[in-house]
Amino acid sequence: MAERMADKDTCLTMLRDLDRDRYLACLLSPEDKRPALAALYAFNAEIARIRDLVREALPGEVRMQWWRDLLEGTPHGESLANPVAAALLNAIDTHNLPRKTLIDMIEARIFDLYDDVFEDRNALEGYAGETASALIQLASIVLSPADAVTSASAAGHAGVAQAMAGMLLLMPLHRRRGQVYIPLDMLVAAGLDRESFLEGKDTARIAVAIEIFCVHALDHLKNARQAGIPRAVFPAFIPVSLAGRVIGDARRAGAGLFEQDIQLSQLRRQWLLGKSSFLQRF
Repeated sequence: MAERMADKDTCLTMLRDLDRDRYLACLLSPEDKRPALAALYAFNAEIARIRDLVREALPGEVRMQWWRDLLEGTPHGESLANPVAAALLNAIDTHNLPRKTLIDMIEARIFDLYDDVFEDRNALEGYAGETASALIQLASIVLSPADAVTSASAAGHAGVAQAMAGMLLLMPLHRRRGQVYIPLDMLVAAGLDRESFLEGKDTARIAVAIEIFCVHALDHLKNARQAGIPRAVFPAFIPVSLAGRVIGDARRAGAGLFEQDIQLSQLRRQWLLGKSSFLQRF
């Protein structure tokens, strides 16, 4: 029991440093569910930051494989000494979480290691569905397995909106790396391709591409809000409360998003997360 509490504390500390929004959402969740939620969110933070830790794709794939081996039951010798890995396995066993969903999250994140572009919005939604949407659904299972079934559609739409908001926030960083997360069909609709978008000179068309992207994200957010979310699983959706504000600010920034930091202040984010928890709305 002491080891499990230590693992939970490690996961929370990691989240506080790497994903403050989900850290706060975890603290706003029922106390008995926090260890499993912290483990899921810490795992997500680990695989999401791999591109930040490596210079080449191959070392990133090796790190991904480490987690894949753990989940497939062939862990490396030191795996169980990793507190996030130990906490994740405990959450899987305690809440009967589907390992395949977690493995699919890893597979989807391989996209981040390269500089490819999504062919179309279906590819974008597939990526978001296997990452952000899957994380919301897994958290919902932890909170209430029965209610997680009825909130699956909301989790799907909410995750896509949340993932797209994150892509907008990180657009300046992605551009410096040569990454484009706006799908090719949206770029073409705006009269652009990957190279002209990254070049950044045609600000009018870039603004159009960002507008198309934002409108699509807002459609998913609207669908998530209309889907109906049982109270028991709402804590899994708390981080989504920031998406609407981010998407709106990005839409107003247009091509200026390449240089403009639209991240809300920490105090503002805390207020929005707390408000969402209290009102059960995002």
